[in-house]
Amino acid sequence: MPNNIVQDGHPALRKISTPVSVADIGNAEIQKTLSDMVTALHSQSDGVAIAAPQIGVNLRIFIVNGALLHDADPKKFKDNTDQVYINPNIIKRSTKQEWKAGEGCLSCRWLYGTVKRHNNVTIEAYDEHGTKFTRGAGGLLAHIFQHEVDHLDGILFVDKAKNIEEILPDDQEDGGISLEHNHKH
Repeated sequence: MPNNIVQDGHPALRKISTPVSVADIGNAEIQKTLSDMVTALHSQSDGVAIAAPQIGVNLRIFIVNGALLHDADPKKFKDNTDQVYINPNIIKRSTKQEWKAGEGCLSCRWLYGTVKRHNNVTIEAYDEHGTKFTRGAGGLLAHIFQHEVDHLDGILFVDKAKNIEEILPDDQEDGGISLEHNHKH
């Protein structure tokens, strides 16, 4: 995998990640991890998000691809800025859940399945500057939040998915870049 995106079987993907000290968010080590994550995420044209364990680092951090979110909903996501979530905690989940088809993962390449996810969630986290924030989400972003927090807890989507199938890039109708189907985290 380009840019060191580790694949299922790598031990980092099965460990519970360590919280980042808020005082350390600005330090060189954390900033390098963020930079490495952005590089790895943007090396994949179909990646919507990435968690630190996916580059072999067991810290509670994930990043959402701002460009893909902006393209999906320009009114809600005003620019292409990637969204950084450090020490994310889902503090609220909707009662309603649905089976979402087409979930994939940059660490389980070319596998897709149907996963039951809450329709809406609220997450609390710190940004790359150490500022705490709360963000509510529905639809794709809620789905992403749950997938990425699972990564931080050592859980892969294939652990929860049904109807798992392998769909190679040449067999994908749209090249795998759709946000509604075949999105990878």
